[in-house]
Amino acid sequence: MKTRICPLIRSVALALVLGWSASLPAPVHAAEYLSVAGEGVTLRSGPGLNFDALFRLPSGYPLRVLDRKEEWVLVQDYEGDRGWILNSFVGDRSTVIVRVREAKIREAPSRSAAELGTAGREVIFRKTGTQGDWVRVSHSKVDGWVHKSLVWP
Repeated sequence: MKTRICPLIRSVALALVLGWSASLPAPVHAAEYLSVAGEGVTLRSGPGLNFDALFRLPSGYPLRVLDRKEEWVLVQDYEGDRGWILNSFVGDRSTVIVRVREAKIREAPSRSAAELGTAGREVIFRKTGTQGDWVRVSHSKVDGWVHKSLVWP
């Protein structure tokens, strides 16, 4: 779960980021996703340590890459929040996050497959494969399949 830094600072800083990033050209390549490498990593309002801290993100938190500037990466999360993160704090590890209140984890990639358990909103899984509309996920407590509509990306 991302941790808010300060609602007022976040809203002002986010408005600045959104205003600036709206002028960026749309990417012409396929979307690139990374995940946070480290616990409590700070997402900032601009590409530098002098910019306001927006959120602290947990390890594995998936992010979509929007732009890069030197050692900084402009990213967006599953809720549409944007910010900058140091390149050294992200990795290529493929993860997904539950974006609904509750996601059923199944034994096989089918709605009729046995239910192994459930995961609540913002639980992060390692993505280990896909089959059709299903994503194979792994967590310390369960390995199974979840419908792609329940997770991001």
